[in-house]
Amino acid sequence: QVQLVESGGGLVQAGGSLRLSCAASGRTFSSYTMGWFRQAPGKEREFVAAITWSGARTYYADSVKGRFTISRDNAKNTVYLQMNSLKPEDTAVYYCAAYSGGGNYYYTSSYDYWAQGTQVTVSS
Repeated sequence: QVQLVESGGGLVQAGGSLRLSCAASGRTFSSYTMGWFRQAPGKEREFVAAITWSGARTYYADSVKGRFTISRDNAKNTVYLQMNSLKPEDTAVYYCAAYSGGGNYYYTSSYDYWAQGTQVTVSS
């Protein structure tokens, strides 16, 4: 069992930055692929970024590529999402999630564990 707790959301002006953190419980954190998703009002949850268990590979949605950076610290059981050059369209509830074994990082159905979500609001 893995429990995920997020922090770092908030209100920021367009062009600003935020860093989200997601702390995981459990001794097997380093074996999980970690992902970030977001969900805006009235829209489906969408993929933002993912990182493999070792951190060797990262993946991004086209909409955030070059602005967001996902990273992890397995010693701290924590994954991060650094968000720069934020835009109003980045406004959403952001979720971190974890899965192990087979699956595609892009799909919500691949993930076994989810955090509670944290609100990110970007004002214009």
